[in-house]
Amino acid sequence: QPLVRLGDGVVRGAEALVRWLHPVHGVLGPDQFIPLAESTGLIVPLGRWVLQEAARQARAWKHAEGAGPDAGPLRVNVNLSPAQLCYPGLVTETVEVLADAGLDPAALCLEVTENALIGADEDALRPLRQLADLGVDIALDDFGTGYSNLSYLRRLPVSTLKLDRSFTRGMQCSPADPVDVKIVEGIVSLAHTLDLSVTVEGVETGSQAECLRVLGCDTAQGWYYARPGPPERLHTLSLVDAAS
Repeated sequence: QPLVRLGDGVVRGAEALVRWLHPVHGVLGPDQFIPLAESTGLIVPLGRWVLQEAARQARAWKHAEGAGPDAGPLRVNVNLSPAQLCYPGLVTETVEVLADAGLDPAALCLEVTENALIGADEDALRPLRQLADLGVDIALDDFGTGYSNLSYLRRLPVSTLKLDRSFTRGMQCSPADPVDVKIVEGIVSLAHTLDLSVTVEGVETGSQAECLRVLGCDTAQGWYYARPGPPERLHTLSLVDAAS
């Protein structure tokens, strides 16, 4: 699903969303098989495969026809489950995947849910710190859904907050819900003070997108821009944006 820069509407990358094309049941969403993968331990090899495919696709975008040498890299976002964070080979395998794909670490963003990091000790955070030191972006997903002190943001190796869509539903129509506006305004101010960028999920209307742009949010994704789809479509969207 494309990630769009709110300032100019240009596609800056995409989030990799896994689906299972089941031979009997058709296309299954992650809610139908990720819990099973986590409970059986299969989430680790599945996560590695998703990372490999995402890195391969990011490299293909980089070398796609029409992508000039001065064009900014299209970043790919990949989700990490709590089980993957505990996997000892996470850093080594991520580095290997990037090297095999010939991909710069800055072209990868790993998304970790807020609930997975609340209360995490330094041992649990060390792999993320190592990846961040290598240049990989770390995004705190579903921000605002956890119950924690905001001071913990100062000790996490994150570069992006992904604001939970529950905070922005009140902006889908005009006029926007003033309470939601104040909450998002405060989060954006805090994030930028900490040198973090803000991405918003679930953007569904032009009014919502414009309100979020005015509030200073950096990037957004949602059905207003595009539904999840095949990777080759992203480059087409990028070329359209660049020409408009």
